[in-house]
Amino acid sequence: MRNSGDIPPAAGSGLELLDPYLSQIVLETGASIGHVYLLSRNETELRLSVMSGVSREIIAPWARVGLDHPIPVSDAVRERRLVWIGGQEEMALRYPRAALVLPYPFAVVAAPIATGTTTWGGLVLLWPGSHPPRLALRERDAVQTWSHRLGLLLQQASDRGHPVLPGPEPRMLPGSSTRTTGAAEAQAAADFTERLPDGCCGLNMTGHIAYLSTAAACLVGAERSALLGARPCDALPWLDKLVFEDRYRAAVVSGRPTSFTALCPPDRQLSFHLYPDASGLSIRIIPAPSPHGSEFPEPHPSAPVTPGRTAGLYHLLHLAAALTEAVGVQDVVDQAADQLLDAFNAQGLVLFVAANDRLRVIGHRGYAAEAIDRVDGAPLSGPPTSSPPVPPTPPALALTAGVPSFFGSRDEMRQAYPETSRLTDKAAWAFLPLIASGRPVGCWTLSYDRPHPFPPEERAILTSTAGLLAQALDRAGVYDDEHHLVHRLQTALLPRALPDIAGLDVAARYLPSTRGIDIGGDFYDLIRLGPTTVAATIGDVQGHNADAAALMGQVRTAVHAAAGAPPGDVLARVNRLLTDLDPGLFTSCLYAHLDLTHHRVRMATAGHPPPLLRHPDGLTEVLSLSPGLLLGIDSTSDYPTTEIQLPPGAVLALYTDGLVEAPGADIDETTAQLAVRLSGARHHTMDALADTLVHHAQQPSRQNDDIALLLISPRPD
Repeated sequence: MRNSGDIPPAAGSGLELLDPYLSQIVLETGASIGHVYLLSRNETELRLSVMSGVSREIIAPWARVGLDHPIPVSDAVRERRLVWIGGQEEMALRYPRAALVLPYPFAVVAAPIATGTTTWGGLVLLWPGSHPPRLALRERDAVQTWSHRLGLLLQQASDRGHPVLPGPEPRMLPGSSTRTTGAAEAQAAADFTERLPDGCCGLNMTGHIAYLSTAAACLVGAERSALLGARPCDALPWLDKLVFEDRYRAAVVSGRPTSFTALCPPDRQLSFHLYPDASGLSIRIIPAPSPHGSEFPEPHPSAPVTPGRTAGLYHLLHLAAALTEAVGVQDVVDQAADQLLDAFNAQGLVLFVAANDRLRVIGHRGYAAEAIDRVDGAPLSGPPTSSPPVPPTPPALALTAGVPSFFGSRDEMRQAYPETSRLTDKAAWAFLPLIASGRPVGCWTLSYDRPHPFPPEERAILTSTAGLLAQALDRAGVYDDEHHLVHRLQTALLPRALPDIAGLDVAARYLPSTRGIDIGGDFYDLIRLGPTTVAATIGDVQGHNADAAALMGQVRTAVHAAAGAPPGDVLARVNRLLTDLDPGLFTSCLYAHLDLTHHRVRMATAGHPPPLLRHPDGLTEVLSLSPGLLLGIDSTSDYPTTEIQLPPGAVLALYTDGLVEAPGADIDETTAQLAVRLSGARHHTMDALADTLVHHAQQPSRQNDDIALLLISPRPD
């Protein structure tokens, strides 16, 4: 293994660079499962890039996760810290959604992959349930060391102009064998299993049969050639897929042996014992003893098993947990599209809602844009005067009548809806109404590239899933309506445009928090006082609700009324007003009086973050103002005034704390970093400078509060 400082050139900068690193991490820590996630280009989500020790099907729900998703790797990357979960109980307490989907005993650690201020992704390692509840010191050291080396590898690849980026599908590392054998020993092992009366079966890392003894084939009543390379639950239709895949996941994730019993037609009970390790899974198959003491148990009917039954239930459970945390309509659409195609092995999905008596597409996967354009905006019913009457389309019928419909082949669809069968190249369709509180809110269409039967059990699962989607969309619609109202209210309370003042360049930005929809209390203003005098103010009302917004409007009005007086007097007057109102909320505020003739500024502050001043030569300082109490606490508070020079070419930056606050960061350090960014952008226009200063804070992992920014710069004479 080379040191991270001696990395060979990237062959196309592919993910294969990460393979030896992940292999070594798993080896040194003794983990059974390892994953490397990389940040997407827009840095809003993590994508599984390299994996080992588990099949793609098990990890599919977490192939793409948002930075705000409640799972260990998102928290580790977002907060740049190591996250350790020592067992099943702790997982259920801290991450109930993940525990609900994988209810098996295991321990997990997640660590950020970063260099300096750049975050590249995250490392995840899982251990069997037998792991102690604490992370050993040597394990912690190995995790931190290798995540650091991964960061250096990714940094160097990026510096060479060949960044390592996540691909459309994660790479899977081959399973590591505990030992290797020669041809003679391998033959001896095969002979050994052939002499045993029990059946022996080996699955590879993807869950497919790699080895099968003659006794095993005889016990399950199938030819070896038909079983090799297949998944057991696919090749044996009588094997309850729900039970098998649950026990398979339990063995792989927990690292512990497990077992179950199944009925092999016509009347043979078989006991399956599963033994996992890093190279795959071994299955021992033996006849199960009869509860009545006879050689064979009493026959009883086997429950019908349908393809996708377990996968559907598995992803349905995951979707149910995910939808409880979805907020807007787009969140619901993304969650549904990510989960449901894998859940039902489908190739197409469309989500419709009703708007103005028409069908509107709010999300789709697996369809060309031309096909979506032809159905988006289609009327819910045909013209009433048409002859013969035009029947409604399947999605329109599902939405208006609330009745699902299923078409297993093109012939079935062609008989009922000739136009629909020619619209796309799909071969089977399910149209499910989305009904919430007894009323239809939309329609969900699922489609397949090949003919697909829809047995009763699968139809029931699809209908249940539609119910979950409908409730989530209904809640999300209310959320979006409230968000729109809040945005309009916030816009109305802030100045529509800053006044155009001769001799002054200004720029302002307001960014709402990336979390929640509540309205914030951040505000700014620029007030013309005379031909060469201007007042500037910025503030932040405590809270994120309608009360905060109302108080913010009152504070702005009060500042306008008092503007022109000395800065300390302006804040004192506003403070007395707020104290008399007793709103139960406090406000930080900074007021500045600019004299453009003499190039000076007088300022007073009520507990507000200190302004920044960039001198014409680029030197930037954090101004130290004598602070007064927050507004609304004590009616007798005094607000000292500080005077500074503001020569032409200088820039005065006023901002709220959302621009410099970040989880786990020291606010003095982040303020100093903001000053560095201000100093380094000397040749930017004011608008470009404003964008530069707020860009860093716009990352989802940082922006937990609203941001207001006001930049002021006298023009050279």
